[in-house]
Amino acid sequence: MGGSSPCASCKLLRRRCAKDCIFAPYFPSDDPHKFAIVHKVFGASNVSKMLQELPVQQRADAVNSLVFEANARVRDPVYGCVGAISYLQNQVSQLQMQLAVAQTEILCIQMQQESALQQADKSFLLPTNHSLDSSISQYLNFTSSINVIQDPAPLKRESLWT
Repeated sequence: MGGSSPCASCKLLRRRCAKDCIFAPYFPSDDPHKFAIVHKVFGASNVSKMLQELPVQQRADAVNSLVFEANARVRDPVYGCVGAISYLQNQVSQLQMQLAVAQTEILCIQMQQESALQQADKSFLLPTNHSLDSSISQYLNFTSSINVIQDPAPLKRESLWT
């Protein structure tokens, strides 16, 4: 920086911040914790070398990745980011299983409702056994009453053949 206030890295390392300080654009003085954690995990010299090897356009992303990894290493010194990723993958897997169970239950409920609706439609369209029996007996009574009606002038057999 060279100006009024040194960057977080120069402040932590207690050195003068030059105009061309590689840390200044990525570790501002108002966020000293960001550099402190990266320095603790990776070391200032290693971070400086990594940033110098990268094109300027990629340095901000690299710093964000280093900060993330450093925070993960502080929380979980053995696995770091891999531990967090593994935990999240397990959680996604469990949630997918829960989703599959819920979808199966929804499908079963829908099938039960469709079955109940189909049975209700059939019972509405087809008479029940009791009403079917009464309908048949009414029909039989109607046809037998038609057979009972007789012609007032019965035909004589002799008149037809003679």
